[in-house]
Amino acid sequence: MKIAIAGGHGQIARRLGRLLTARGDSVVGLIRNPAHSTDLLDDGVRPIVCDLEAASSDDVAAALSGADAVVFAAGAGPGSGAARKYTVDHQAAVLLAEAALRADVRRYVMVSTRGAGSPPPAHADDVWAAYVHAKTAADDHVMAQDLDWTILRPAALTDAPGTGAVRLTAERSVGQVTRDDVAEVLACLLATPATAGLVLELAQGPDPVAEAVAHAASNRTGEPRR
Repeated sequence: MKIAIAGGHGQIARRLGRLLTARGDSVVGLIRNPAHSTDLLDDGVRPIVCDLEAASSDDVAAALSGADAVVFAAGAGPGSGAARKYTVDHQAAVLLAEAALRADVRRYVMVSTRGAGSPPPAHADDVWAAYVHAKTAADDHVMAQDLDWTILRPAALTDAPGTGAVRLTAERSVGQVTRDDVAEVLACLLATPATAGLVLELAQGPDPVAEAVAHAASNRTGEPRR
């Protein structure tokens, strides 16, 4: 498969890129900063400089040419304000969906977040609330498109070593999950077309990743909440 990762220099994206190239996939990473190209090349990923806050849908579609799937793993980051939650976490995801349709790339895997799909809690600060709203709007937009989408909503992220064991259901994610395990789940989702049309919540848990994804695909445990 040829897979394009938006936000290709992100922490989850780089882990995913290494996993995909190790199993023989061809991977391109869309990045904003040309200085990050060397890191991606070291991972075996071909970098394409494409700023999703400035590019047109035609620009992004050209970057996706020949791809079998796209992964939205971009994010404004923890140090950004509410405005960039909108331009990156929402608008860039919308742009990627439009470009995927133009490039005839039907498979779209979205890295969303815990809490998306519901109003932010009353005690949430303004930036977190903006992030949840942005992710919810992005998820809703992608689900409305004629794409083979999967929405993945991880619990709180950690940099601990991956465990290879997760909980993957339609229920609200609680607890934590390692970035290693998120990347492994994403790789497995990309290899499992039957997960298209599912909204899946991810946290650390008892099930090996491959089994958890296969169970979600066969039992439709992540039916979309609309």
